[in-house]
Amino acid sequence: MRNKKILHSFLCFCILSFIIPSLSSALTARDKYYKAEASYKKLRHSPKKMKYRENWLACINKFNAVYRHNPSGPWAPAGLYMSGRLYAKLYKYSYKKSDKKEAIDIFKRIIKRFPKSRYRTRARSAIITLTGKSAKKKSSVKKTHKKKKPYSSTVKVKKKIRVKKKSGLSSNFSRATITGLRFWSNRSYTRIVVDADKETAYIHRLLKKDPSIKKPQRLYLDLDNSRLKQGIAQTIPINDNLLKNARAAQHSHDSVRVAIDIKSFKTYKIFSLKNPFRIVIDVWGRDINKTYPKPFPVLVKKNTGVSPGTLAKQLALGVRRIVIDPGHGGRDYGAPGYLKGVHEKNIALQIAKKLGKKIRAKLHCEVIMTRKDDRYLTLEERTAIANTRNADLFISIHANAARDRKAYGIETYFLNLATDEDAILVAARENATSVKNISDLETILSDLMQNAKINESSRLATYVQKTIYKNMKRKYSKIKNKGVKQAPFYVLLGAQMPAILIETSFISSPRECKRLKSAKYQENLCDAIVDGIKKYIHETNPTAFLRKNPNLS
Repeated sequence: MRNKKILHSFLCFCILSFIIPSLSSALTARDKYYKAEASYKKLRHSPKKMKYRENWLACINKFNAVYRHNPSGPWAPAGLYMSGRLYAKLYKYSYKKSDKKEAIDIFKRIIKRFPKSRYRTRARSAIITLTGKSAKKKSSVKKTHKKKKPYSSTVKVKKKIRVKKKSGLSSNFSRATITGLRFWSNRSYTRIVVDADKETAYIHRLLKKDPSIKKPQRLYLDLDNSRLKQGIAQTIPINDNLLKNARAAQHSHDSVRVAIDIKSFKTYKIFSLKNPFRIVIDVWGRDINKTYPKPFPVLVKKNTGVSPGTLAKQLALGVRRIVIDPGHGGRDYGAPGYLKGVHEKNIALQIAKKLGKKIRAKLHCEVIMTRKDDRYLTLEERTAIANTRNADLFISIHANAARDRKAYGIETYFLNLATDEDAILVAARENATSVKNISDLETILSDLMQNAKINESSRLATYVQKTIYKNMKRKYSKIKNKGVKQAPFYVLLGAQMPAILIETSFISSPRECKRLKSAKYQENLCDAIVDGIKKYIHETNPTAFLRKNPNLS
């Protein structure tokens, strides 16, 4: 009896599948579509994967599988349209005409095979975007339906929603919103930041000047799957020696273009930061109008490992201007102290102010503070201040922290690939991001650091760390030398001068938190930092240093 019931159920299933095969095939096609959609979503959120053609083709094949599963089914035009869309996006990266042609051929196939599908209209729009021309209607296609009366946009929206719910399609991903443009500038350097509310892929390209249409040289940035926030300033006038302005516009229905009109420039770098996501554009040029006082003579010691040309270029003027950056501030409290009410942002500001006074008094250098009070600054803004003010040194002040309350010590960092797990954790905390994001950042560091003063930063960090440990050990017990380390800190990215970050002590340690609160400890710490800076300047360019500071020989 039981076997008969099983056999009866099986026969019923087979009969139903034979009579209405589209039901089971549609379900399978839907599953394949969602699988392909998930694969594409992963690709879009991985700029690293988007660089490789095979990853794009893998996603395209998955959408093609949806079409092949049932070429006449309701999911077929959706899969075909996404295949064409991905070929169109791949063309933006590859610049291969074959990718563009493939996309256009697919969109034309949709128009021909699915005249009643909503994807027919989308395909026409895509062709216009790619070619600037609409697809021609073939004379053999006859109009079989009457002209409909016009109806309001409200009715259109409602109709679209009903169709979407009925079909179950969800081809539109959540888009990133471009929330604004910011910039800092001087005669020879400009930093532009494009802010977004979530991560998205982007490409950039430099266009040559075109006098025939009165177009200057332009650098453009296309942000994929994004929209421009309403109400933001779409054009920001820059008008420095390098750039005229920066413009943001909705380039297509799913991409935003940021275009920068160039007067003249030497080179540029583009990189992205996370939490929140933003894209940083650094542009450099030669400042022909810049004037300086008469330079000091340069004396280069033998066997220093540094070429005379490098030193002459960087230190012919000596160290005249130092930017001090008190970490965190405003809504960014930094690490919480072991003692109640103690926060890193306040400790960093107190130390930075004392350090600035001592540098002015002892080294006779100009000091610029990135912040003088409790205000919030983005990490990229701090470096931009140093670059636009033509600083000779950049020193960022912080307090360390760890879950282990027994952790203590002093360490100094410069920008480079992280060498140990502790350095990665410190960088992740100071960058207000995750350890994974630090790993992602390291993949682009080699390109970013070509113009960075890595060797000089390393030497400055070494002098400062040595004098801090030596001086503080004389006056306090249990001073631990954690050494000079390297890590990818956002605040040091793009710095055009020797730049270091000092983790003064562990604010999470009961003993060191009490010390960091002490004005005397802060004073001694600043004296040691100044001694380290003085030794770095003297060792690098002793003639310039002694001529400027004859009483310090």
